[in-house]
Amino acid sequence: MSTSNSNSLMNGQTLAFLVLRFWLGIRALVAGVDKYSEPVHIQKPLMDPVTGMQDPSGAMVDVIQKVYGLGRYHAVPQVLQDKFALEPLLPTMLLKPFYIVLGPALIILGVTLLLGLFTRVSLFLQGILYIVLTIGLMLINQNDGATFLGIHIVLVSMALVLVDNNRFALLKKW
Repeated sequence: MSTSNSNSLMNGQTLAFLVLRFWLGIRALVAGVDKYSEPVHIQKPLMDPVTGMQDPSGAMVDVIQKVYGLGRYHAVPQVLQDKFALEPLLPTMLLKPFYIVLGPALIILGVTLLLGLFTRVSLFLQGILYIVLTIGLMLINQNDGATFLGIHIVLVSMALVLVDNNRFALLKKW
């Protein structure tokens, strides 16, 4: 491969890194923002499927709608929190601080990856976060979730291997 091709802004490794960086950034950002959501039950008028008009009887239906807000923050579902609290290998005194930090950490890591700020450090910290989450899931026998996070760890590792191809970043050194 010629030097000019390997330094190209659009070579395969650069594009592969960009795809990984954007996917991992979006994934972390969406996961973090979703921690500030909650399903709520809303009453809506029943609509006639043919006419699209409100049912004349005034009937209402219960609809579940996701609502976002700072006051709706939850790091992990309560059922998992209960399982984590019962696991003797998880230090109970660290669980609450971890829950507090999880959502904001995912958002910050997602934004820094998308912008290309401290990309290498952001990827490394994201990998560590996924490892910690994986350990927790393994300890409570949530093997499907642990496997899913293992795939994330592989993607983060691939991005770290390709990080020298980071051409579109605000701060490339880190």
